[in-house]
Amino acid sequence: MELCVALDLPTKEENLDLINKIKEHDIWLKVGLRSYIRDGEEFLMDIKKINPDFKIFLDLKLYDIPNTMADAAESIMGLGVDMFNVHASAGKRAMQEVMSRLQKYENRPIVLAVTALTSFSEEEFVEIYESPIAQKADQFAKDAHESGLDGVVCSAYESASIKKITDKNFMTLTPGIRPFGEDAGDQQRVADVAYAKSANVDFIVVGRPIYNSQNPSEVVKKILEQF
Repeated sequence: MELCVALDLPTKEENLDLINKIKEHDIWLKVGLRSYIRDGEEFLMDIKKINPDFKIFLDLKLYDIPNTMADAAESIMGLGVDMFNVHASAGKRAMQEVMSRLQKYENRPIVLAVTALTSFSEEEFVEIYESPIAQKADQFAKDAHESGLDGVVCSAYESASIKKITDKNFMTLTPGIRPFGEDAGDQQRVADVAYAKSANVDFIVVGRPIYNSQNPSEVVKKILEQF
């Protein structure tokens, strides 16, 4: 299991300050929609300047027509990131197009598909998708696996089932991790590190418990010790 720290602070300067405080750790950094729109490719370069060994997860959740998604995936290849994601609900044809387009690259990033956002409650999800979260997450994961993707984004509660119906090496990345029982905030389906570990999660994403701390490096260290 690997730790991915969410860079969700209000400004680029605050994110860079956080990165400098945790730069000695062997971790992933997640650059989300707000940070990338605001700070762009330059921010990715700034991260690598602090520590070239940092691995970057570009969390843009691509969702469009197949050709546009594949075009965007090819553009991402030029950014030097190590992982990015698409929405599984864009469909198998779109995911297959993305993976087909990336075949020509020797060192492509890890590609994940978002199943069900961890901010969804069961009621909200059913209202939109007309299926229970667990059932639809399994279906989306199966679609992603058959489309050649490397794994999915899901909650820790879906991870074990997804690996069972796909492959034990099919990756799961889980947001909404609260390592020390912190408040769930805007997330609905949260879990701790021990549960994620028991569900064979490959990557956990942690944000607020780290960047709201007075000593982010110490929090990262304590999380990694749980691995």
